[in-house]
Formats: sequence, structure tokens, C-alpha cells
Amino acid sequence: MSDFRPLSAQFSVAPQIGIEDVAEAKAQGFALVINNRPDGEEPAAPQGEQIWTACAAEGLAYAAIPIGHAGFSHAQIDALDKLLASATGPILAYCRSGTRSAHLWALARARAGDDVGGIVDAAAKAGYDLSGLRPMLDALSG
Repeated sequence: MSDFRPLSAQFSVAPQIGIEDVAEAKAQGFALVINNRPDGEEPAAPQGEQIWTACAAEGLAYAAIPIGHAGFSHAQIDALDKLLASATGPILAYCRSGTRSAHLWALARARAGDDVGGIVDAAAKAGYDLSGLRPMLDALSG
């Protein structure tokens, strides 16, 4: 069962998706799926190539911005910014729980100048606590 959680009108996050979730993403109007999970992190989960193949079959764009144990970098935020700028419709990003995807979106939006309080509230409504990330969000927005 799909667990897509909107952070904005154009960006949603999800815990690990399965092949069947790709068709549901298409049905819900998503244009791009972003994988924030490194391949091999959970061998039993669908890997990037499997999700990419399912996306291609559904006519969805696919991109990977893996976020591993090293955390977040400006290069990852830059990559998300480029995808946000070129998106032709709503985006669905996923990782193991959706947290890394929510954090990356929050970092990108804060750096773009969005209201940090609004970012934190949007994530909370989707079930993600950004309180530990708040100092970084504030620093990026300044």
C-alpha cells in the first residue's frame, strides 16, 4: 500500500516504495521519482535499477540522489535543486522511512529562502520531525 506524504503541492516523500507503488505514483499524477536510498542498503528492498525500470515502463522520470551514512552535502542539495527546477510535474522522493528525503527537501527549500517555520510545519504534518535539523535550516536560510 502506497504511503505518499505531501510536503508541498509539488513534492511528496515516502518510505521505501515497491514496484507496485510506481504505477500508483503515476496514477496520482507524479512525473518524477527520486531515489534517496543507496543501492545495497537493504538487499531485500527493490534496488534503484528495478525502480528505474518500473518508472520507465510507466512513463515516469527517475533520478537517484543517494544519501548514505555520511549525511547531506551541498552537492546533493544542488542535485535536488536542478530536479526541482526542471520538473514537469509533481515529484515523489523516497528512502527507507522518508526521513532523508524530507530532510533533503527541507535543506533545499531553506537554502532557496522559503520560510523555515513553514518548512518545519509541512514536514510535521507529513510525520517528520525536523527539530534536530532546525539549526542547519536556519543557517541555510540566512
